[in-house]
Amino acid sequence: MNIALLLEMAAEAAPDRVGLVCEGKRWTYGDLLAAARGAFELIRQSDAQYVALLDESSEAAVIAVFGAALAGVPYCPLNYRLPDADLAALLGRIAPALVIGDEERITRLAGDQGHTVLSREEFSLKAQETVPAEDAREYDPGEGVAIQLFTSGTTAAPKAAILRHSNLLGYIFGTVEFGTADEGDAALVVVPPYHIAGISALLSSIYSLRRIVMLPAFSPEGWLSLVADEQVSNAFVVPTMLARIIEAMERAGAAGISSLRAIAYGGGKMPLEVIRKALELFPEAGFTNAYGLTETSSTVALLGPDDHREALASQDPAIRARLTSLGKPIPTVEIEIRGEDGETLGPGQPGEIYVRGEQVSGEYKEKSALDAQGWFPTRDAGYMDEHGYLFLSGRADDVIVRGGENMSPGEIEDVLLTHPAVADACACAIPSVEWGEAVGVAIVLRDGHEMPAEPDLKDLVRARLRSSRVPEKIVFLSELPYNEMGKLLRRKVKDVLAG
Repeated sequence: MNIALLLEMAAEAAPDRVGLVCEGKRWTYGDLLAAARGAFELIRQSDAQYVALLDESSEAAVIAVFGAALAGVPYCPLNYRLPDADLAALLGRIAPALVIGDEERITRLAGDQGHTVLSREEFSLKAQETVPAEDAREYDPGEGVAIQLFTSGTTAAPKAAILRHSNLLGYIFGTVEFGTADEGDAALVVVPPYHIAGISALLSSIYSLRRIVMLPAFSPEGWLSLVADEQVSNAFVVPTMLARIIEAMERAGAAGISSLRAIAYGGGKMPLEVIRKALELFPEAGFTNAYGLTETSSTVALLGPDDHREALASQDPAIRARLTSLGKPIPTVEIEIRGEDGETLGPGQPGEIYVRGEQVSGEYKEKSALDAQGWFPTRDAGYMDEHGYLFLSGRADDVIVRGGENMSPGEIEDVLLTHPAVADACACAIPSVEWGEAVGVAIVLRDGHEMPAEPDLKDLVRARLRSSRVPEKIVFLSELPYNEMGKLLRRKVKDVLAG
């Protein structure tokens, strides 16, 4: 089956229901399907091998993803924040493509690569005007690749992660019921179109018949205003966005946001203080922590609203700790924790997180990362407690190995964040002649607080954890580096600590 089936079902069930709102313009499900079919014709005429998007979120992203699916061509949204040299290399890897978005930049960087280039406005207009005759349509059955996303490379060229129609539909059919949204329900999408969370939000909202409200460029004031204006019921944010929204609400208040019933978050580690404040400021909203990866077609574990409320109200330290967990695996996937030799580990034992299920691709254009039994190594480090809650320690590559002892940066950071003067913290491995690696930390101070003495911070870690976790080097920064999805760029902090 083809992922375009999701839009076809929505257009057949409710053709006149508004399916998308973007920058004041409203599109019905019937409009979106007609435009996707027009895009199918444009793609066929171009002889493109890919459909790429180099732009912020807009109606063009929705039309392109379904038009590409109908044409049997992979949809490949690109990170418009990349430097020119990196972007030119990626464009070369998908040539010839129909590229939608920044015409000047695309032509300047890849004018000799054989691409067909259209602006967002031109693509959307032509897609609406170009509708092939009914008997001329031979749509792709959906047996191949639907989406190709380039991973963020740090020390090597980005890998091309591919998601087949079967992976994406496995996720949607396993987690979403068709047509369950009320006509007034609206999902606010502010995630970049080149991230799997943005794509899964489109697919799941359309299948549930929930109106999609797009915010192309995030600002906390714009987010709160759009929630009020469109009476948004559902939203997904990354931790850094939620922190800025809370700051804006504490600074200026917020009116008309009582429509929010569900707020999901993911993409990076959520500070405990931020989620606690959010639960207080949005008492009527159910919060969900969604953990997933590009290679798993989005979410594989959830910490649901009831878990949040129970953890916040409990006096039991083990239950309160669940606020920092990823929740439990969704019913359609399996999760295991494995040691260095591939052995399955028991509750409380830290190792690497492995995932298996129909939605799990684990496939790159270069090769597959699945093992013989279909398990995908996430490269995330973590453990599961005795009740099945999954806890993330960080990337497996981020583990600090001091004298043969593996240490999670997250546990050190959590302790430092309990200090009243510490607003943010990052722990990393630094070279050590004696131990091979030792702990270094970068700290951001809260406004209005004086810099604490280093011995006080070290004593705090020593009192809560073992002495081996005590940092040997501490630096103070004005802010920590995060990407647009709220992921801490630990490698950049390592560079600072090394300097």
